[in-house]
Amino acid sequence: MATLATSQARSTFWSSLAEALRGTQQDFTEGSISRAIFLLAIPMVLEMLMESLFAVVDVFWVTRLGSNAIATVGLTESMLTLVFSVAIGVSMSTTAMVARRTGEKDPHGANTAAVQAITLGVGLALLMGIPGYWLAPRLLAAMGAPADLVQIGQRYTAIVLGGSISVMLLFLNNSIFRGAGDASVAMRVLWFSNIINLALDPCLIFGLGPFPALGVTGAAVSTLTGRTCGVLYQFWILFRGHSRIRIRREDLMIVPRVMFSLIRVSITGIMQFAIAHSSWILLVRIISSFGSGAVAGYTIGIRVFIFVILPSWGLSSAAATMVGQNLGAGRPERAERAVYLTALYNMLFLGAVAVAFISVPEWIVSLFTSDPAIVPFGVNCLRIVAYGNLVYAFGMVMVQAFNGAGDTVTPTIINAIGFWLCEIPLAWLLAYTAGRGVSGVFAAIPIAESLIALMGLAMFMRGTWKRRTI
Repeated sequence: MATLATSQARSTFWSSLAEALRGTQQDFTEGSISRAIFLLAIPMVLEMLMESLFAVVDVFWVTRLGSNAIATVGLTESMLTLVFSVAIGVSMSTTAMVARRTGEKDPHGANTAAVQAITLGVGLALLMGIPGYWLAPRLLAAMGAPADLVQIGQRYTAIVLGGSISVMLLFLNNSIFRGAGDASVAMRVLWFSNIINLALDPCLIFGLGPFPALGVTGAAVSTLTGRTCGVLYQFWILFRGHSRIRIRREDLMIVPRVMFSLIRVSITGIMQFAIAHSSWILLVRIISSFGSGAVAGYTIGIRVFIFVILPSWGLSSAAATMVGQNLGAGRPERAERAVYLTALYNMLFLGAVAVAFISVPEWIVSLFTSDPAIVPFGVNCLRIVAYGNLVYAFGMVMVQAFNGAGDTVTPTIINAIGFWLCEIPLAWLLAYTAGRGVSGVFAAIPIAESLIALMGLAMFMRGTWKRRTI
């Protein structure tokens, strides 16, 4: 009897996995919550795993070019986080709006929200990308880069920042698919983009075959090419494909009421992530005072950390979709249960990752570099930051739950307290006043995340998010 039950459970698991990967027509406002989370989370986790590969693949090859090249990537990525903050802020608002309309069984409303989001995203990306391209050398210098690093890295920075529109649209279009419950489509887009990036990276960096040897600039060109191809694929699916959401000619118009609502929610959404990401920029600025080796070690450590954080983010995004659709369907209690269950799964995942990061950080960092001036910093970064994995996992789901409900104000307040009033001052005090150096900066990260998780839980339990309209 037990053997039969085990066999049936395995069959159910594999059939659900196959359904999650190929795409499902599951109504996420009905049936098993665990199964709904599974069907959403699997493709979202794999999607974010693919997104994290953009960061890890680049730094894997760039480490062969020396510490200045690695530092260029690190400094540029810290500036690009502002683009990410805008992209993610608008994307979270878009997911909430599309999910709410989907839960209300209003496909035209979902299409309208998608068109407003794309229009807004293109405008914002151009406002950031054009200045970023022309001001790249000055921006690197402002981040504390020495003259030789600016000379080596300015073209990389110009291409990465100038290509902000590909970052924006890749995030934004996938948020439309996720809000509609088409997580498998978003996953396939990132697979497609990464295959191109994986193939082009070594070719353009080292000049393999007919390709020119562009050095660190080649990493920027390959990543931009991969992302751009992914965006073109997204638009094909949105306008010609067979996903849950398909934009038609009659949807192509600006609807002021919907656009205003999206902008209103997006402003605090952008502020939410701008606060978080600007804190990373300030952390890099503090770390850069300890030399390019420290920045390079931090870059490797954080890139590895992002590699697992983005899949974890994908898992927590399942909570956002569940909250949005179930609030739209008038089922707030189901949304609440989904959030707590997703938080448990996320803690189990990042807890397992923490064990690896704390146990064998030297081996992990050695996969990227053996430079004795860099390795100690990378090892310390991984080990210290990993101590906060459990609270980070829980806090991430809480924040995503608010975002899924369209409440981007609460996470903004939480982030302002956690990052600006706690993390940055504490990093400065530990690094300089307490004399802990770079390790003090790293220690400030899990401390701040613990505070954010506690505030998130307290605000979530108040339940005001259940009455949010969007």
